[in-house]
Amino acid sequence: MDFADSVSICVRKYVTFSGRASRPEYWWFVLAAILGALLAAAFDGAALGVQGRLSALYFLAIFAPMISVTVRRLHDTGRSGWWWWLYFVPLIGSIAMLIFMCLKPEPMPNRFGSPSAA
Repeated sequence: MDFADSVSICVRKYVTFSGRASRPEYWWFVLAAILGALLAAAFDGAALGVQGRLSALYFLAIFAPMISVTVRRLHDTGRSGWWWWLYFVPLIGSIAMLIFMCLKPEPMPNRFGSPSAA
């Protein structure tokens, strides 16, 4: 799976919390989200009088797709999407989620579906 495919799939499935997402799909989308945030921040800094509005709009646009791809990535490792709430545990939660996102997927179909194609 390449960058364009990943972003396309994640945008199409922006509120799909079922199924599985492969590691490349997740990480390419995270890269796209970071690059978009940097670009929005750059335009906010360059445009006088905007004062963060573009960044706020970008955050609102990317919030649901980021949660859904994270939940699908958790499903790929055999975990429930409810583990997403671990992000709200200071420091330890973010470290645990980073580890979960880096884990290999379950090779066989699990309760969330068949393995991703990538």
